[in-house]
Amino acid sequence: MQTGTGSLRAAVVVAALGVVFGDIGTSPIYTIQTVFNPGDPHPVPVSDAHVYGVVSLIFWSVMLIVTLTYVTLVMRADNHGEGGIMALITLLRRWSDGRGRRTAALLAGAGLFGAALFFGDSMITPAISVLSAVEGLKVIDPGLGELVVPITAVIIVGLFSVQRRGTAAIGRFFGPVMILWFTAIGACGVGGIVRNPEILRALSPAYAVAFLTDHFHIAFFALAAVVLAVTGAEALYADMGHFGRRAITFGWVGLVLPACTLSYFGQGALVLADQSTVAAPFFLLTPEWARIPMILLATAATVIASQAVITGAFSVASQAARLGYLPRLRIEHTSAATIGQIYVPWINGALLIGVLILVFAFRSSASLAYAFGMAVTGTITITTTLFFYYARTRWGWPLWAVLPGAGVLLTVDLMFFGANLTKLVHGAWLPLTIAVATFTVMTTWQRGYEIVTGRRQQSEGPLREFIDGLVHRDPPLIRIPGTAVFLDRGRHTVPLAMRANVEHNHVLAEHVIIVSVETETVPRVPDSERMTHDDLGYARDGIVHVAARFGYLERPNVPRALALLAPEDTEGPIDLASASYFLSKLDLRPGDAPTMAPWRKRLFVATSHITADAAAQFDLPLDRTVIVGARIEF
Repeated sequence: MQTGTGSLRAAVVVAALGVVFGDIGTSPIYTIQTVFNPGDPHPVPVSDAHVYGVVSLIFWSVMLIVTLTYVTLVMRADNHGEGGIMALITLLRRWSDGRGRRTAALLAGAGLFGAALFFGDSMITPAISVLSAVEGLKVIDPGLGELVVPITAVIIVGLFSVQRRGTAAIGRFFGPVMILWFTAIGACGVGGIVRNPEILRALSPAYAVAFLTDHFHIAFFALAAVVLAVTGAEALYADMGHFGRRAITFGWVGLVLPACTLSYFGQGALVLADQSTVAAPFFLLTPEWARIPMILLATAATVIASQAVITGAFSVASQAARLGYLPRLRIEHTSAATIGQIYVPWINGALLIGVLILVFAFRSSASLAYAFGMAVTGTITITTTLFFYYARTRWGWPLWAVLPGAGVLLTVDLMFFGANLTKLVHGAWLPLTIAVATFTVMTTWQRGYEIVTGRRQQSEGPLREFIDGLVHRDPPLIRIPGTAVFLDRGRHTVPLAMRANVEHNHVLAEHVIIVSVETETVPRVPDSERMTHDDLGYARDGIVHVAARFGYLERPNVPRALALLAPEDTEGPIDLASASYFLSKLDLRPGDAPTMAPWRKRLFVATSHITADAAAQFDLPLDRTVIVGARIEF
């Protein structure tokens, strides 16, 4: 048993290495060269003191932000095992009390902006990662530089083209590739350190502090590039639900942190010995005979890093839709065994277009680095803030622990954020623009949905009052053989399709099931708690209401959920194999009511066009599904 358990744990750690650490594990390719990039609007001159300071600053930034903030603290705040900034939002929504409701709502809004920043990160990561790997060709032959952008574009198109197939088939290869990657960069780092062991002085935080205090006018601007070393920290938290906190912690401490540290220190040692190597220290650290294999390995690693962040974007979009911040999106599950492996076609297409635009517009990893840091620092700062608020209000952490801890970590985060603001006109505006646009869409959808739902409820009318009218109708309504399933958005109003059927056709099926699909703020709901039923006050009229509860990580399958009902729940046996399903489709029209600004109404209507087909979303049989339309003005 011990062996089996050990093997299982090893397999989980290997899988985590292949998915979770791709982004942060490929940061050594471009971090140090970006810090000392002479084309930077605020360049860091190459000197021994600066090299020691930068390497020390990178190491201690990783220790503070990744090891302490995320691995040690933030990953303790999980929503039934699930992590990520959306999980923190749901935790705040669930546990906010009356007195702290406004604060929790403001922080949840900040968290939503952090999620919006993540979409910017999802566009920038594939572009900068693959570009940085392919740029290794210039180390072999500077004349190959013209091929970097076209090759990168081909790899990007290929990467997004295979998303519909999912990662189930190739996922088992990700872990071994990343293990080889971390072993290789660690070994190269050891080689550099052995040739110049003096670089190990940078393990002392004194060098980082001295660099900040003695050369603040240089070090502050350097922070905008140093933060690249912690890109991917959010992935550790977001993917916690798939692999567990222990597996991620073990992988980070046991392999990823040592390998990245050795690589950074080895590059620092190389630059100390020869300052001309600062243009590409990562690839020049590799022995000449191994540079082509390293470029190929780096390309594979960056593709895996991109895959991880794309999958993360799918998950964030799916969770946002289930929590009411986006319209219902078409989601395809690509693995029968792993529910988290999903494919969202609309998001995939949008990301592909965005990434290609970035590749052709910026054309180098150094140029994109200015944009990358803003997305990362913004998300980290918001996550840290949400965590400490949650720890104080939910866990009851004392102020003497919260204030110093939050003060130190947020000071570090805000310094990084401030440094990246200095790059605003040089590319940092890009993730902010993407985030503001995404945040506007999500908040507009949430507000518009509330308004339209109110208008819809007025048109639908109270459900029990409607049922009372049917029962006491004279003459009685004609009931025809069969089962009709009407999908509704709530428990208390009449489905528009059902009202239209009664008012216009004057008939109703012998068995009627009104179904409301409810998304809970937990990842999954067990089948034993899936269904609740209500006879609506009449036990023998053949009309019942059932609520089907699903977690926000689950895809609602209505026919399967209805099969869980017992005959007594539906006032007699029903034949689901021949049941008809009725959906209500709304035609949204902006009106003169001062509910939202006119431009937001138009945005809401435009966003509604990407709503997935409800029949496919709920796995309804298309040949037995009827759609009834209705117009709503708001």
